[in-house]
Amino acid sequence: MVHHYQHGGKFIFSVVEEKPNRQKATITVGRDYVNTLYSQILLSQKMLAQTPGFLKGSTPLHYIAENFRPNILEHLKELLFTHCIQHFLYASLIENKIVVIGDPDLVDIYLKPNEDAQFIFTLASAALENDQKWKRLSLRHLERKHYKDLDKQVEFFIKEETDRKKEHKSSVIEPGDWIQFEISLVDKTNNPLLDTYKSSLWISIQGEDDEKDLRELFLGKKVGDSFFTQSVFLQEYISHLTDMEYNFFVEIKDHLPNAYFNIDLFKHHFSLADEEMLASKLVEVFSTRNDITLRREIMEASLKLVCKQFFFLLPHHLVERQRSMVLQSVQFNPDYHVYKSQINFKENVNQLAEKQLKEALIIDAIAFNEGISVSDEDVRSYLNLLKRPRMKEFMHFKLPEFKLQRQEVPLSSELVKRYCLREKTLNYIIKEFTKKRS
Repeated sequence: MVHHYQHGGKFIFSVVEEKPNRQKATITVGRDYVNTLYSQILLSQKMLAQTPGFLKGSTPLHYIAENFRPNILEHLKELLFTHCIQHFLYASLIENKIVVIGDPDLVDIYLKPNEDAQFIFTLASAALENDQKWKRLSLRHLERKHYKDLDKQVEFFIKEETDRKKEHKSSVIEPGDWIQFEISLVDKTNNPLLDTYKSSLWISIQGEDDEKDLRELFLGKKVGDSFFTQSVFLQEYISHLTDMEYNFFVEIKDHLPNAYFNIDLFKHHFSLADEEMLASKLVEVFSTRNDITLRREIMEASLKLVCKQFFFLLPHHLVERQRSMVLQSVQFNPDYHVYKSQINFKENVNQLAEKQLKEALIIDAIAFNEGISVSDEDVRSYLNLLKRPRMKEFMHFKLPEFKLQRQEVPLSSELVKRYCLREKTLNYIIKEFTKKRS
């Protein structure tokens, strides 16, 4: 039985219950898109292929189709997944309010010319009751430090960032800025290959470490700019396994300058009505106990309290996968070898992996049950926190760091929304707990 079914232009999303706590999700891509991209790849392969008896670029298409078929189909799968499927998958999970443990597993791809393509995923889930009992809980008051210089630090921070905003007159993109942009594939005459389809992405342009092509693609441009390009950076994003070249149409949709921390977006993020509430909220990351901020204590205590209200078992393979991700992230910590030498290191890593999976699952369930949604302004206010190291302490569900060969990789706007929704839901829970003391 199909539980969820969604049409999205040339894409269809469906979910079938396979067994308790496991579903099969299928994203179907219309054959028109499949054939268009298949033909485009054939033409690209023709220009690259060096085949016996033919000059480079003159090999007949039927010869290319017969002799390069496996490589062409593998590339087409990668192209469709990167440019289309991943975005539609994340959007469909939120729109259909599907709670998943960890990330969906891509288990199979069915793809042939002249037929609809299917990308098949396994979704692990848990039976969580729509129980409102967590709303009856209250969190014990966690006191801030009352050093006089804390308030002065907050005042200085607000003034400094406000002054920076006033001084920042430029509207062009600079290093450190966050950019949202849309890309569409076009042919050699700059006509769209996939009708009106565009993929939406976010990226932060860092310092000199980022490749020259990425910097040249965006630096000096502004919101509203659009252009055609054969950017090497975008070629590698679409497919880093082949030398095929694509033409892109890029539109810059949004821009968050790193030159200043946006106080107004911060107020929006926490629904702060006045300056007193603003100062009180900011103190949470200036007040510390044993090198742990008050905000971190509040978030951890709230999550611990709400997670106690739900009991479920996590699939072993998902815990192992999360454990690998935890290990990968802590390896970049300067104290990694100190941690690793501790007797209980492995146990701590396992516990953290389970904790991360449980928290995300429960938060997603509460978000859907409470009807919490994410707006463009919510996303802007979420990314705004990444501009300053201290402000990152307000984030619990941080974006995954995607890098390929030490270079930044664009993040799907739909994936960013997923993390933003979790952060917004955690703030909602903390606010509910705080009401009990009012």
